Amino acid sequence: MWEELGRAFCLMLVLEGIIPFLYPARWRRLVASLAEVTDKQLRSMGLVSMAIGVGLLYLIN
Repeated sequence: MWEELGRAFCLMLVLEGIIPFLYPARWRRLVASLAEVTDKQLRSMGLVSMAIGVGLLYLIN
């Protein structure tokens, strides 16, 4: 189980690094615009992201 979790974490890092690598200026603007988003909006986005992830895991398994 730990090996699979480690692989998943490494894959997440690779996927998260693609956009900043390819489009650093756009990524910087996106991060700057995120500073203007309210805490409630950020939490909502996080909740939706987690729900989608759980749903996809359920469908895959």
